[in-house]
Amino acid sequence: MSATLDPRTPVLVGVGAAHRPADGSGAVEPLELMVEAALAAADDAGAARLLPDCGLVAVPEGSWSYPDVARLVADRVGARRARTVRADIGVPQTQPVAVALDRIRRGALDVALVVGGEAMASSRAAARAGTPIDETAQDGATPDERWSPAGEIMAAAEVAAGMWAAVEQYACIENALGHAEGQPFDSQLDDIAELWAAYNAVATTNPTAAFAAPRTAAELRDPGPGNRAIASPYNKWHVSQWVVDQAAALILCSVDAARAAGVPAERWVFPHACVDSSHMVSLSRRSEIHRWPAMGVVGRAVAEHIGRPLRDIEIQEIYSCFPVAVRLQQRELDLDRDQRTAVAPTVTGGMAFAGGPLNNFTYQATVEVVRHLREHPEHLAMVTTVSGLLTKPGITVWGGRPAPDVLIEDVAEPAAARTGVRDVTGEAQGPGTVVTATATYLDGRPVRAFVIADLDDGRRWVGTCDDAGFAEATDRRATIGTIVDVTGAGCVPRS
Repeated sequence: MSATLDPRTPVLVGVGAAHRPADGSGAVEPLELMVEAALAAADDAGAARLLPDCGLVAVPEGSWSYPDVARLVADRVGARRARTVRADIGVPQTQPVAVALDRIRRGALDVALVVGGEAMASSRAAARAGTPIDETAQDGATPDERWSPAGEIMAAAEVAAGMWAAVEQYACIENALGHAEGQPFDSQLDDIAELWAAYNAVATTNPTAAFAAPRTAAELRDPGPGNRAIASPYNKWHVSQWVVDQAAALILCSVDAARAAGVPAERWVFPHACVDSSHMVSLSRRSEIHRWPAMGVVGRAVAEHIGRPLRDIEIQEIYSCFPVAVRLQQRELDLDRDQRTAVAPTVTGGMAFAGGPLNNFTYQATVEVVRHLREHPEHLAMVTTVSGLLTKPGITVWGGRPAPDVLIEDVAEPAAARTGVRDVTGEAQGPGTVVTATATYLDGRPVRAFVIADLDDGRRWVGTCDDAGFAEATDRRATIGTIVDVTGAGCVPRS
């Protein structure tokens, strides 16, 4: 097989991960984890010389403060001639992979390292102990390339209302979905709990999962000790757990470079598609808050290219920051969603249980996907990604056998055409119809609601309601479709 391949064919030859206990007792800075993951990827490839040959080191921005951590990693692994990339928050995690693959097949690059990591568990543990961990200094450093997202991650009205936490935004999407589908609230809670219990069951078999304790659907469904309510209908264990020490690295190269480095052909994993959408619309501007048309566009492009429905792909890791992220992907990608018969679409256990490092989980997932794919090279594997608040979707498909062609595409234009938008304000007067809402809590009681409502003039309003009765009703998804009287940035239920 390898003898007949175009020498510029891109391949993934090495994957590596690094982790420490989730209690932060490892006391490590993010750089150390990233270097460890990179070295592990080279060891996985069986070719240490690939790291010094890297012409590109790309890192997605994290919670750390290094101005050019890619350079620090490059220097530590001997890739001193590499160009460095920092991909800011909001750039899809697929982009560094897509760019590396494209440059390799065009002959502009031979070897690339994509790596990311977080040490938030160490950082928080050290802060509690009064002994902060110092990050390696990089005064005046700048990356060779810095990629920033175009578009609006969050509307100004959402920020003004204080609705900037991801859990509140995803809870609003979850409630909008249940209402739009006419699903009774208790049935929706059951579906969420069963889906997350299936993810958890996988995590219990993953030796690197940060929070692998078994949890039943009943334990996950309702608030309780150790599972406090955060934003209805979500509790603590519905939420991505980002206080972890985790890193992952991918080594990509041309077939020619893999041969020269002596990487055994059985280690090669082939990209079949790497598709995303850079079109970005904030939550409240979307005409249909319960839909994600951009992911549907990405999915159809990938399915057409590989010639089979995505539900038939044997190995899947569906990005799992919150239950509704998975649930909407199941709908937009036409994946199996009957929890009685479906296999959980994860090999890691998901971001609530395996751990969800801020801007790096896609690479953690790819490491595990590749390990499964090497055991079954006749299969395909799919990794999806969610950038921002259901804004920029991405899908990468890998195979143990080469594809006739690799699809690398940004489908922003058709995604924009399929995504309806509304004008949004955080200040208004008059009646509004609640489109979605979520309750927040004090001592376990719903005391406030974030509200998104449609105004009579066609605009959409984002604000809050401090009425206790409204908050209690929102806790049960009972305020969607009701009328509120908006005054400035607040509202009250119409009596």
